[in-house]
Amino acid sequence: MMIEIFDPKALRGFTGAVLAKVGVPREAADAVAEGLVEADLYGHATHGLALLPDYVEEIENGTMAVEGRPQVVSDFGAITLWDARRLPGVWTTKLAVAEAAARAKKFGVGAVTVHHSHHIACLAAFLEEPARAGKLALLFSSDPSDAHVAPFGGTTPVMTPNPVAAGIPATPDPILIDVSTSITTAAMCGRARSENRPLPGKWLKDKHGDATDDAFVMKDGGSILPIGGLDHGHKGYGLGLLVEALTQGLGGFGRADGPKDWGAAVLALVFEPAAFGGIDAFVRQTGWLADACRASDVPEGAPPVRLPGAAALARKAAAIAEGLPLDEARLSGLRALSSRLSIPLPPAT
Repeated sequence: MMIEIFDPKALRGFTGAVLAKVGVPREAADAVAEGLVEADLYGHATHGLALLPDYVEEIENGTMAVEGRPQVVSDFGAITLWDARRLPGVWTTKLAVAEAAARAKKFGVGAVTVHHSHHIACLAAFLEEPARAGKLALLFSSDPSDAHVAPFGGTTPVMTPNPVAAGIPATPDPILIDVSTSITTAAMCGRARSENRPLPGKWLKDKHGDATDDAFVMKDGGSILPIGGLDHGHKGYGLGLLVEALTQGLGGFGRADGPKDWGAAVLALVFEPAAFGGIDAFVRQTGWLADACRASDVPEGAPPVRLPGAAALARKAAAIAEGLPLDEARLSGLRALSSRLSIPLPPAT
C-alpha cells in the first residue's frame, strides 16, 4: 500500500478551505478540519480525513446544514439541551464539550445533550484538551438513523456501535479512552469490504446468527457483535442500551422518531475535580493507578502494559514531528476534492 507523508498543519488548511468552498463558515470549517486531522494524528484512519468527501457530499445534498448555530432547547444551570440543527457535528460537539467544561467550572459538573446533530467523527479528539486542563470529560454518541448491532441473542440490528470516550487527567499525559460498545464499527466493516478482505476476527454474525469475519454479511441481514461476542455479549449489549439512554433518551429525540439522515445524538459530561477532592488528589490517584498498570508483569517477550491513549498520543507526537502518513484510500478522496473544487492539495514532504 502506497503511503505519502504530509504536514498536518497544511492538511488542516486544505480541509478548512474545502469546507469553506462548499459554504461552511470559517469557525465551523476550521473546527471540523482540526477534528478530522486530529483523528488521523491519533491513528483513527476511518474517522479522520477519510470522512471529508462524505461530509462535502452531505453539505451539497443539503443533509448537513451550514448556516447558524446550535439552539438552546432547555437550560437548568449545570445542564442544557441543544438542537444542533444538522450543523457540522464535529463543530457542534466541540462547542458542547467547551460549554460543559464552562458549566463544570461554575457548578462542579456540566452536561450538554445534543440532538439533531450530524456525524461527530472521532470522540477522543474532543477530550485531550480538557483533560490536559484538569477536567474529567466524558462523551457518548449514538446514531438513531441507523442500526448495525443486534441485541444479545438476536439477529436483527437495532443499535449503532455507540462509542464511549473519556479524557482523564493524569501525568505525564492524560488517559484517553475511546471504545465502541460493539466489537468493531460500521466504518471498519466498510473499509474491509472496500479492500475485499476479511476482518481480523469473527466480529460479526450473519443473518442466521453464526459468527463470521466476512464484512459483506452486513449487506445481507448481518450485524456487528456487541463487546463480549457470542459468549459475553450481554455486557456490550447493556452498555449500548445505556449509551442510547444517555444520548437519545436525555436528548428526547431518537429511534422512536424514525430519523433517516446520517447523524448523532450526543452527551458531553465534564467534571471539575477541584469541586470534589481537588485536582492534586485526583491526579495522585490516577497517577498511582497508571504507574501500577505500567509496572504490571507481562508474559516473557511481551511488550509492557500501556494505558489507553498512549499509543495514539505517541502516533500524534511522531506525526507532528515527522509528518502525517496517508494511504491511497484517503488520498484518492482528497485528490478528487482538490481537483473538483480547484483547491491545491498540499505537497507530500
